[in-house]
Amino acid sequence: MTFLQPADRILLTGDSVTDWGRDRADPTSLGHGYAGIVAALAGARRPDLGLTFLNRGVGGDTSAMLRARWERDAVALAPTVVSVLIGINDTWRRYDGGSPTSTEEYEDNLRAVVGTTDRLVLIEPFVVPVTAAQHEWREDLDPRISVVRRVAAERRAVLVPADGLFAAAAARTGAATWAQDGVHPTPAGHGLLAEAWLAAVGLG
Repeated sequence: MTFLQPADRILLTGDSVTDWGRDRADPTSLGHGYAGIVAALAGARRPDLGLTFLNRGVGGDTSAMLRARWERDAVALAPTVVSVLIGINDTWRRYDGGSPTSTEEYEDNLRAVVGTTDRLVLIEPFVVPVTAAQHEWREDLDPRISVVRRVAAERRAVLVPADGLFAAAAARTGAATWAQDGVHPTPAGHGLLAEAWLAAVGLG
């Protein structure tokens, strides 16, 4: 039995990595990143499940921004499964905007949003450093990844270990193959993430 069940409504949400080209005027738009690939392959592999996928990623979102729109963009949609990828902007804004989010604030925001669902997929935020400066982000991002792993374990959620996945891929080919700016995946990077998501929920 897979984690996903017949007639599930699966919400994928987070920041630009999830948003990735979706038409916000069309509530059924999935964009052309990993969210759309997940929906396409899940439908092809298990058409019998009759799954519905929804994308509510918003580019630039921090964990606080996601929390602020959660009632409208998550709870109101009545999903049966929620997938969350959030955190890289909490780190990025510290370095490019001087606007830090503490690890404690991040954890509080994450727990607030995931507390509204029983079946949960958590994707680790990640960076694939392409500049020397991005290597410094690890001191800020790594504690957030630890939060995601801890919350996933406590909630018995499905964990998609994206940070290690991208690091291993970058070691083979170089970071730019997977995320040219270190944050936003290339088409290959979105494919990598989609395959990992599907494997984690038992549709790999």
